[in-house]
Amino acid sequence: MIFVTVGTHEQSFNRLIEHIDALKKGGDIKDNVIIQKGYSTYIPEYCQCYDFLPYKLMNKYVKKADIVITHGGPATFLMPLRYNKIPIVVPRQKKFNEHINNHQVEFVKFLEKKSNNIIPIYDIDKLKKVIQNYNFIIENMSNIEQSNTNDFNEKFNEVINELFK
Repeated sequence: MIFVTVGTHEQSFNRLIEHIDALKKGGDIKDNVIIQKGYSTYIPEYCQCYDFLPYKLMNKYVKKADIVITHGGPATFLMPLRYNKIPIVVPRQKKFNEHINNHQVEFVKFLEKKSNNIIPIYDIDKLKKVIQNYNFIIENMSNIEQSNTNDFNEKFNEVINELFK
């Protein structure tokens, strides 16, 4: 199952919802899709859809989902991370009138550089390929050290070695 959530921001995120619905219609997504569409005006024809969900039900869908797709709001994409799931994050963009500025894009780019626990999508046309290759992508991500412990130990070792020269 794929769970898509766009949060509660008052501007619509039709671009994401329409794209997911088109992928489902075209058979590019085989899984059942559940969408929390918020204030978006587009009504999906091929996906189960809710305007808003109670927190408990959203948690249930996130836990159950094989893939979680979110907007770039931190509170939303932190939920799947709590369950050790790597979310696909599609930040809202000002040029599409999805938000008042590009803070979601900027924040997602910042996190992309700092950590290895989200899959950012800035170009909606790349979403299909990421969904279809999701398991391969996250397998490769999990091979990358996500902790700073190894880096710290290496640097600490270098300092110690310098002291004994």
